[in-house]
Amino acid sequence: MSNKFVVIDLETTGNLPKKGDKIIQFAAVVIEDGQITEKFSSLINPQKSIPIFIEELTGINDEMVKNAPVFSEIAAKVFSLLDGAYFVAHNVLFDLSFLQEELIHAGFEGFYGSVLDTVEMSRILYPTADGYKLTDLAEMLNLKHDRPHQADSDAEVTAEIFLLLVQRLQQLPFITLKRLLPLSGGLKSDLEQLLEEMIDSMAEKSAHNEDFEVFRDLAIKKVLPQPGTSLEFQAYHYPQAEEEKLRLMKSGLKSFENRTGQFKMMDVVYKAFVSERHTLIEAGTGVGKSLGYLLPAVFFAKQRNRPIIVSTHTTQLQEQILRKEMPLLEKMIPFPVKAVLLKGRSHYICLEKFHQSLLDENDNYDTTLTKMQILVWLTETETGDKDELNLSSGGFLFWNKIKNEQTAFSKHPDWQERDFYLRAKKEAKVSDIVITNHSLLLSDIKGNGAVLPEYDFAVIDEGHHLEKAAVQFFGTSLDYLSARMLAGQFGLYEQEQLFYELEKILAIYPFTKEPLIHTFELNQMMIDFSYEMDEFFKLIALFAKKRINNKNGYYRTKIHFSKADSSKERMALVHSAERLSFLIKDLHTAISKRVEWIIAQKDGLTRKQEGKIEEVHVFLMELEELRGRVINSFLRDTNDVKWIEIDVRAPQNITTFIAQPASVAAALEKYFFAKKKAAVITSATLTVNNTFDYYLKEIGLDSSNPEKVIIPSPFNYKEQVQLIIPDDLPEINSVSLDEFVIAITEHIITIAEATKGRMLLLFTAYDMLKKTYELIKESGFLDDYVLIAQGITSGSRTRLTRNFQRYEKAILLGTSSFWEGVDIPGEDLSCLCLVRLPFNSPDEPLTMAKCQIIEESGGNAFFEYSLPEAVLRFKQGFGRLIRTETDRGIVIVFDKRIITTKYGKAFLNSIPPVTIKKESAKEIVKIIQSWL
Repeated sequence: MSNKFVVIDLETTGNLPKKGDKIIQFAAVVIEDGQITEKFSSLINPQKSIPIFIEELTGINDEMVKNAPVFSEIAAKVFSLLDGAYFVAHNVLFDLSFLQEELIHAGFEGFYGSVLDTVEMSRILYPTADGYKLTDLAEMLNLKHDRPHQADSDAEVTAEIFLLLVQRLQQLPFITLKRLLPLSGGLKSDLEQLLEEMIDSMAEKSAHNEDFEVFRDLAIKKVLPQPGTSLEFQAYHYPQAEEEKLRLMKSGLKSFENRTGQFKMMDVVYKAFVSERHTLIEAGTGVGKSLGYLLPAVFFAKQRNRPIIVSTHTTQLQEQILRKEMPLLEKMIPFPVKAVLLKGRSHYICLEKFHQSLLDENDNYDTTLTKMQILVWLTETETGDKDELNLSSGGFLFWNKIKNEQTAFSKHPDWQERDFYLRAKKEAKVSDIVITNHSLLLSDIKGNGAVLPEYDFAVIDEGHHLEKAAVQFFGTSLDYLSARMLAGQFGLYEQEQLFYELEKILAIYPFTKEPLIHTFELNQMMIDFSYEMDEFFKLIALFAKKRINNKNGYYRTKIHFSKADSSKERMALVHSAERLSFLIKDLHTAISKRVEWIIAQKDGLTRKQEGKIEEVHVFLMELEELRGRVINSFLRDTNDVKWIEIDVRAPQNITTFIAQPASVAAALEKYFFAKKKAAVITSATLTVNNTFDYYLKEIGLDSSNPEKVIIPSPFNYKEQVQLIIPDDLPEINSVSLDEFVIAITEHIITIAEATKGRMLLLFTAYDMLKKTYELIKESGFLDDYVLIAQGITSGSRTRLTRNFQRYEKAILLGTSSFWEGVDIPGEDLSCLCLVRLPFNSPDEPLTMAKCQIIEESGGNAFFEYSLPEAVLRFKQGFGRLIRTETDRGIVIVFDKRIITTKYGKAFLNSIPPVTIKKESAKEIVKIIQSWL
């Protein structure tokens, strides 16, 4: 590249040059002919004091800039550097606005040349990166970035990233560059100009590249089919003896510690499959359970020449099995092994729809950027699975238009051949291990084997989630926002949405003897449907608001909807549901007739028109589903537990109606366990008080006499963990929420100062979390600690965990979803505080229903349901602390009931044996200091 690029980075006193914020450090790196030719940086005297938070961020203080030049003294140098160059920066508009202001102020004209933004370029050219902050990118690209937030260091890293981005552009297929060009006009920077120059200099480079295939002017990564394998039977002899297993493990792992628990697990799993018996395995932390079931599963899959399904609850674990465990296994095993990850259809891109969408004009910024991301991604993805992409929220909206779905027109055979979803299904049929998630496993049962290949044997990992996943799966929910969005997609005629497009296509064909209803009649149906739907959700909100006793001050509330209620609000709601379901049916019929009529005409449709008919087809499927939900929730007599979730502050648009079965045991028994030869269910938390009884009853396996095995953790908890219960705290149920929060906050502050952060606080209710967070902030004692709170500090669970690991003195406050699934090994977490024993709130509709069923049949709801549920969650929380055999830590339980009540023993008996101490706050600090 013969151009000149100047990469700029500034440190400033704030974000607003118009409000008088000033530059305190300027740095530039000049790139010519693809090489760095000059570096220039200088501190600058802003002639005002530097705010304390900027000093903390950058390490630059008033003393350092006291004798530095003011900007006007270096303005001439800056101006000459920029002469005839592209202005490049990470988030270019920020740096540009500051420089413009200062250059003009110093009597120069501003910079009006071309600009390039490395954030924007990174999003397009690294569409699967985890994040686009400078530090994230530097880490991903293995660049040294030793002084973040100092302009000279930042400018150098940005320059290196920029060179890699340009190189990446040059390596893209020519056809992809040509596809990117017309989109690049909609960007914030002048990438269009750079692309034009690049395309001209390449001049129809022969598009022949071994790694890509070009189809309908899209370059797609070539995926070579993996050869099938046929080996003699003896190659699949399962390693029964310990020496054989050891030999295998050592060939795959450089440093293998002999884990007897893991070998035992392998034998149990293999025996389960051979003897065709359902089996439960509770495997403590550190047993190495993924390999514990994968190794025997692979041998067995080969012997039977049929795939084995491995189902997990979280995407993280699925990825880990595919990217980490399977490659390990392949090194160990003397024959080739094949594994695929299979997800629901809408996770995969539909190439045909995407190709079609490239014809659309006037996209917004997010859509343009997402299209460019996908064009680049197609040259590298082997799966076409959207979870690989880092999409913005606008990007997700666009994804809905191009996701894989059943189609109205039969697909062109060429497209079908390149369909990622069909390819994944085909690959699954010839794989040994098919990795999927619980909800797909369940939808496969319900849809009689629609997605997964035929199978008789399965491993269910993270098995403690199976029951909850089934409850959600067999239930339904209706929410106002998505129903409104659905109606908005089709729209009224004058809104020029899908309806308008459909009528335009219809106008091409002369009408036949069988008349379709008139446009204005269909329009009226849409008006009626929208009106009735609004009424229906208003009635749901009205029903709920009449029953709120909002004494506890929560905004989000759950209101029970029971069939025993014969109030006029409930009757009005049922009648509205009847009207709504009839309206949806008539609307569906009217639109379907139009679509059938158009499809029957066969020819004369352009690709774009076919695309619109596809969109109408999808709309019809979603409409049908909405009707099913309305009927299941209000018009069909079921034993489901029904409730309304409402936000009291908001209008009806934050109202959701939910119906879920109180028990899924019978359904799981009938549709899953009775049909499969052997399912192995494993997790670190399946037993309460050392028995599986509670779990077996929940999932419907209590009558089929499965094999049950507990494999304890190999870690030495006595040496690694201290469990402390403060004895100077009030009993949680004897004081008000506010008093309890004040008491524990004092303890938290004392403990945090002793552990120097690295603390995870687990709450059972968001309300208490919020009050504690506010009180800690208010006290000012922990101002030099980073407080990260779920629901207050923004970000997903994974993002919050990442931030927690990034800071030395960090305290993370989480609610129930943090009780599991968060993995923070080693030094990053040294103290875990469980604020109260994790009992479900007795007002939760599902909890109420389950307790009622037990009481009605003469049982004891507390001991048969509430206690075992809480114990399992407590075990999950406890398991967060020790993840490797060198971890050490302290668990503090603020809820004294664990030692003052009889049932408290159930909690202590369910975790590995640890040292337990009752101490005052003062003593706790001493213990922490000597222990950590």
